[in-house]
Amino acid sequence: MNRPFHTKRLARDMIAIALLAVGVATATLGFAQELKPRALTPHKTFEMVMNDKNLLFVDVRDPIEIMFIGGATQTHVNVPFMFADRYDWDSKNSRFAMKRNPAFIEQVKKALDERGLDFTATIITICRSGSERGLPSAQYLIDSGFENAYYVDHGFQGDALKDGAQKGLRLVNGWQNSGLPWTAKLNADSIFRPR
Repeated sequence: MNRPFHTKRLARDMIAIALLAVGVATATLGFAQELKPRALTPHKTFEMVMNDKNLLFVDVRDPIEIMFIGGATQTHVNVPFMFADRYDWDSKNSRFAMKRNPAFIEQVKKALDERGLDFTATIITICRSGSERGLPSAQYLIDSGFENAYYVDHGFQGDALKDGAQKGLRLVNGWQNSGLPWTAKLNADSIFRPR
């Protein structure tokens, strides 16, 4: 009579151990997965910015770039993720070297504070094309504890044409090519200025 009792208990214990192992594996996988920023279309970004007051829309380009190219009129603030270092020439890419803004996180925190927001707010970054500064700045924000960071897919100017008479011009997708409001004039209240 004891044998069925032990068999039932052994089976119950094995099921409990298996469930525990599955739980540990699931928890471990959850922690092992790195959070990744999500891409938003320019139109989705515009909709969110217009309808959500608990949001910070950040142009992460060097302000000189905005001065010559323009920017979305809806951005709340310009906090450069990278600056062009005018003293360091990148001969491989025929341009000034780009250096990360060491105060980026502090400046984003300040912009959040000024809007009455905290680290749980949605933050959307935009750069020229979305890949060189938009995505990396959103990832850097996530890695720094701002888990609701997004970036604008294809950025402000979008992608360049691959062929034709206007080959190389950024006339495909992006904010500027999506019919959304933008301006070539800087906004003195939102553009980055060293203080």
